[in-house]
Amino acid sequence: MADFVIVGAGECGARAAFALREKGFDGTITLVGSETHLPYERPPLSKEALVAGAGPKLVADAGRYAAAGIAVLPGRTVLAIDRAGRRVLLGDGAALPYDKLLLATGARPRALPGTACGGRIAALRSHDDAQRIRAHLVEGSHIAILGGGFIGLELAASARKLGASVTLVEGLQRVLSRGVPAEIAAIVAGRHAEEGVEVLCGAKVANIEERPGEVRLMLEDGRVVAASLLVVGIGAVPNTELAEAAGLAVDNGIAVDGLLRTSDPDILAAGDCASYPLPLYGDRRVRLESWRNAQEQGQLAAANMLGGDEAHCAVPWFWSDQYDMTLQIAGLADGAAATVRRDLGEGAFILFHLDAVGRLIAVSGIGRGNAVARDIRLAEMLIAARRHPDPAALAAPETKLKTLLAA
Repeated sequence: MADFVIVGAGECGARAAFALREKGFDGTITLVGSETHLPYERPPLSKEALVAGAGPKLVADAGRYAAAGIAVLPGRTVLAIDRAGRRVLLGDGAALPYDKLLLATGARPRALPGTACGGRIAALRSHDDAQRIRAHLVEGSHIAILGGGFIGLELAASARKLGASVTLVEGLQRVLSRGVPAEIAAIVAGRHAEEGVEVLCGAKVANIEERPGEVRLMLEDGRVVAASLLVVGIGAVPNTELAEAAGLAVDNGIAVDGLLRTSDPDILAAGDCASYPLPLYGDRRVRLESWRNAQEQGQLAAANMLGGDEAHCAVPWFWSDQYDMTLQIAGLADGAAATVRRDLGEGAFILFHLDAVGRLIAVSGIGRGNAVARDIRLAEMLIAARRHPDPAALAAPETKLKTLLAA
């Protein structure tokens, strides 16, 4: 009987474990995670779960794992991978033999040089992090957020819903500078300002000082931001240490091929920790930190652990909910030579990004609720099909994208 081990008990690892059973694998499956919770979804941590103060949104309850014959080992540290002995070595002295190993170790918040989480400085990655931050989000409190990416902005929106005042500090000249068009980023920044968030762009931090009852950010221009809590949201770093120590190739993440195999064919990697070639973009190597990518790669890794040869070819997709706005992006827009705008009414719009020969390579949209969801999904299908749609048709809201897909 074969032994499969999955290191990393998050969304990706849990989905892979269940997919193995769904695909008929009857060997042992062991899912090892460092957190004490069962695998849960991370997107709610900065949004509804934070506002409601609810427990983690589990991928599955304990009964489902037991019914599927999946052994979950929470709160366990993995010390090393013994490739020669085909074992995973745990911190408590246990060793797990494997025939196939999946690394779904995720990523961790990027630390600000010279500071560490603790006291009045926090980062948001886990359910426990969210609970700690929420304790400070009360009427009349003031929090500072360093970083104007998705996490920082979602956290700012949630903090305002709970009555806390917010100062968001971004070192670059605008928020959402990574992968979001300036036109959409301006809408987001404006809405935060309307909601009372103080947004400081182009603001460089000179020093951070913790004092009794507060933390102070001294900016290079002389301004001082005093808050009860500082949340650092300046990106994430893939957890590659186990792979590196085991001699596996690393390239902005654990390097895998299109089948999610590492440089050791019996070890696969998936989710936030893995970098892989993307065929739609000339096999450019990417690493994506997204909920859907974790789900898709967990499913694909399971199939390929069982001997499949399916390559990862999904279109990257991201979304963010802030106040009543939803932002969605499909594809990778860097390298676009032209952008076409489609207005959908009531302030909602979509931007179609075309390369130099007119192929649709990405789409971005923003609106209230689900205003852009359907068109983004159809545009995603156009991207996957490598279509060269007529720009005039893309701009005209009366032209159904479904007709462009069928053409």
